[in-house]
Order: sequence, then C-alpha cells, then structure tokens
Amino acid sequence: MNKPAQILLDRLAISASGLCVLHCLAGPMLLVLFPAMSSLSVSDHFYHVLMLWFIIPTSSIAVFLGFSRHKDSVVLGLALVGMGVLTVAAIYGHDWLGHTGEKLATLAATLILASAHWRNYSLCRKDSC
Repeated sequence: MNKPAQILLDRLAISASGLCVLHCLAGPMLLVLFPAMSSLSVSDHFYHVLMLWFIIPTSSIAVFLGFSRHKDSVVLGLALVGMGVLTVAAIYGHDWLGHTGEKLATLAATLILASAHWRNYSLCRKDSC
C-alpha cells in the first residue's frame, strides 16, 4: 500500500476516534433532549462492538504500514494499548467498571489511540516513511 493510503487510514482512524468521543459525550444529552431515541433498538453494547469491527482493522493496517516504514515504537505501543483498552472496555467495561467507568475507559482508550494515529500521521507527513 502506498503512503497516501496509509495517511487516509490514519485520518479515518482519527475520525472514528472522534465519533467515539462524540457518542460518549453527546449520547446522554441527546437522550435527555429527545427521549423517543431511547426506544431505538440499537444498544450501547451493539454500537461499541460495531465500532470495534471498524476501528481495529483500520487502526491495525494504518499503524502497521507506518511502523514498517518509520520504526517508531511509541506509535506501536500507543496503538496496542489504545486498541487493547478499547476492546476490553467495549466488551467487558459495563460489567467490570459500571456505566461511568466504561465511558471513562473508552474515552481514555480513544485518546490514546488517536494520539498514536496523530503521531503516525505526522511522522509519515514528514517523509520519514
């Protein structure tokens, strides 16, 4: 895969992280403003698993492509921690941490993963790839 494709994947992954943050922060406010939304059959758990199916492959490919070129271990470490915490929070977070803990763990993982992609993106933009 070429450099523009890797940069596009990093941008997609950063955008997905932004959607996660927006979902965590705006979801409760939208339910207060529009109570009828609570009747939708889409659960939080379903949304989290659906996002994992998008985030994990996109992030893995983008980080792998960037890391194979610039060999920056910080990118790899941040991405692995971010994806790991995000996966655990999405699958087990509500049971292990409660509703608030799940949201906080998801936000932390999202920020970690977004910082990995930002660093990966920056390194590849500087032509170190």
